[in-house]
Amino acid sequence: MFESISGRFQDIFRHMRGWAQIDEKALHAAMRDVRRALLEADVNYRVAKEFCAEVSERALGVDVTRSVNPGQEVIRIVHECLVEMMGEGARPLRTAPTGPTVIMLVGLQGQGKTTAAAKLAVWAKGRGRSPMLAACDLQRPAAPEQLAVLAEGVGVPCHREPGASDPILVARAALSRARRGEADTLIIDTAGRLHVDDALMAEIARMAEAVAPQEILLVADAMTGQDAVSVAEAFSARLPLTGVILAKLDGDARGGAALTLRKVAGQPIIFASVGETPADLEPFHPERMATRILGMGDVVSLVEKAREAVDEEKARELARKVRRSELDLSDFLEQMRAMRKMGGAGRLLSMIPGLPQGAVADIDEGEIERMEAVILSMTPQERARPEIINGSRRKRIAMGSGTSVQAVNRLLKDFNAARKMMSKAGRTGLSLPGMPGGARR
Repeated sequence: MFESISGRFQDIFRHMRGWAQIDEKALHAAMRDVRRALLEADVNYRVAKEFCAEVSERALGVDVTRSVNPGQEVIRIVHECLVEMMGEGARPLRTAPTGPTVIMLVGLQGQGKTTAAAKLAVWAKGRGRSPMLAACDLQRPAAPEQLAVLAEGVGVPCHREPGASDPILVARAALSRARRGEADTLIIDTAGRLHVDDALMAEIARMAEAVAPQEILLVADAMTGQDAVSVAEAFSARLPLTGVILAKLDGDARGGAALTLRKVAGQPIIFASVGETPADLEPFHPERMATRILGMGDVVSLVEKAREAVDEEKARELARKVRRSELDLSDFLEQMRAMRKMGGAGRLLSMIPGLPQGAVADIDEGEIERMEAVILSMTPQERARPEIINGSRRKRIAMGSGTSVQAVNRLLKDFNAARKMMSKAGRTGLSLPGMPGGARR
């Protein structure tokens, strides 16, 4: 995510850190590079120009104390202005004071509305709500069937009416079910078009009038950059939009849509889709996003994901085993599964401050899957005592896992290295992934 612009910012900041003072000429040159980086990231030209002017004005007027490096002070101001540009604080989802909360998803065809509906349902379930999906896209062939399959996959009900031709009647019927107590959150998937047209807007407007939603969220593809901003402007000009879900943000190396939407279209980004699994929907936090864009990581989100993915009792047991050097391959497998639940190795590493982008790009998720297959092909005794795995056992494990003896050897080597590292960290009281706040308690 944001690899391109993040790399550019880190190059610019590397030169800033050597500044002895905030010199107007040097600052002007740095802001020229920042503006170029923003434009290459597909940020609106006017927004990029205003951003650099604001940073320059604040930087030249700041009183730098002796304890602060002047270049670092400018970097702080850049971060501050980025946060303001994207909306300052995260905006929580609005809920109905009484009765079910209604959320309408709108947007052009192919932007990811149907997938976003399922992800939003998973997010709502994770916060104790009872969501239901409503299949009101009657234009795209098999759209209701696709939504029903996604709903079944995430364990939520889906209201659909085969053969129906009026999406507004379908939406009303779904709302009636929700009001009868079948759901407290109704998520409506609406039809899209290849472009903004009067028929699309009129249909959505009538539906909004019929079901009175608390949120009308535009689903926009982050990778389309300026096009996503143009779509948001067009929808907000003709509909009472309340916010945006940025889809496919994990594939966006540039960041233009995320950086520009709030400023140009006037709509806050409420959620960001950051992966392909149903759980990969996150509330959009401008401050955390700014730290990622500037290559500073996102430790807060990393900690939150760890809390969601790791069972606290299992974490305590792991800490105890680490202290006693009793870690086995079953524990190693548990750690890999927790890491996958948190989004995978590459995504986790991208949240660690100061890690080079190349290190993140080199992570092979397929290798982690092969390691899991190797461990699952072992007997319980072999997992508990890997030292008994001799040549014949390695051949059997390789055949059972569909890998090679070399893959088994590599897994055992990685496990031994990880066990030594975790044991050493545990003795010094360091906190490890999946371990509660530090190994010493």
